[in-house]
Amino acid sequence: MARWVVIFEDTPQMLGVRARQDLRDAHVSYAKNHPELLIGGGLKPEIDRDFCGALWVVEAETKTEVEQLVINDPFYFSEYRSYQIYTWGKLLEDQTAVL
Repeated sequence: MARWVVIFEDTPQMLGVRARQDLRDAHVSYAKNHPELLIGGGLKPEIDRDFCGALWVVEAETKTEVEQLVINDPFYFSEYRSYQIYTWGKLLEDQTAVL
């Protein structure tokens, strides 16, 4: 099993998607139903600024599996959000991080 990082970049119009409670609820439910999505969350350029993207850490066999996870997420709108997928190797593999 490989680890992958997905880095999302949002257009300003994605803020309208983020504002919809129904889509947020569907997005959270989707994430909870996919344990391969180990951790994720929105990105902001500064604490008091709007979200501009997101980051996920995923465990999956293939990049194609990660792509399917992304495009089936109710929060993914290709016209408002682009993404890059990278393989990821964890430094200090023997240590855990608790958030």
